[in-house]
Amino acid sequence: MKKRLDGRTSHAIRKLQVSYDPFGYSDGSVLLSLGSTKVLASVTLQTGVPFFLKGKGKGWLTAEYAMLPTATRQRSIRESANMQKNGRSVEISRLIGRSLRTVVSSDLLGEKTIYIDCDVLQADGSTRVASIMAASIALHRAQNKWLERNRIKEPIIKDTLLAVSVGVTRDNEILVDLNQVEDNQVIADFNFVMTMQKNIIEIQGTAEKRPLSSDQFDQLKSAALDAVDPLNASLAEYIEVQESKQHAKNNFVRPASKTGLFSLEQRIEKAV
Repeated sequence: MKKRLDGRTSHAIRKLQVSYDPFGYSDGSVLLSLGSTKVLASVTLQTGVPFFLKGKGKGWLTAEYAMLPTATRQRSIRESANMQKNGRSVEISRLIGRSLRTVVSSDLLGEKTIYIDCDVLQADGSTRVASIMAASIALHRAQNKWLERNRIKEPIIKDTLLAVSVGVTRDNEILVDLNQVEDNQVIADFNFVMTMQKNIIEIQGTAEKRPLSSDQFDQLKSAALDAVDPLNASLAEYIEVQESKQHAKNNFVRPASKTGLFSLEQRIEKAV
């Protein structure tokens, strides 16, 4: 395999780092770095739902995505200055919201709305997949607080989300976790959103220079599924360790999740 500009092999993912609670007032927040891409995600819960859900006893989840003006090398104009939302931001906001709604039991919320805010502090490719993972971790953080404060009666999260970008070069090489330079050079790029069990939630992609064959798409999918293994391990560790410390500190016990990430024995063992 050829080495990329940053020294990675074609199927290697950049270093993933997560910092907790940079926001003091949100229910859950994380700063996630995927290589040089940095995303700040926060989660809040408010009473009330959109008009189409009023009186149905169900909750809702919605997301907003935005890039700070200096997130890129050339400063961009704030959306508020243009008095309208950027089409790309709207599309990614909807992707984040759709993806998270598939792993949240909204009927357990009552008539409350979960608000997810994802702000890109620094963009070096794969900002949407980084935002999805940051939001998923922040949602776990928020769920802990809601349970402790009796804002919800039982866990609402059914699974954790993983996401990865893949692309095809002019030489038909498959690259995983595209940075900005690679994203601008590949002939096709796709984003795969999935659960920790590798059940696919959404695939976004396009061939911009020439059509892809079915075999090439299968190779892209295989590369994406293989690439999330280290992400799976990293996110599971982040969530388990942080939740175990929090629950051990508060002497708080809740039912184990169906995903198997949150067994009490694992939480206490890792906390110690």
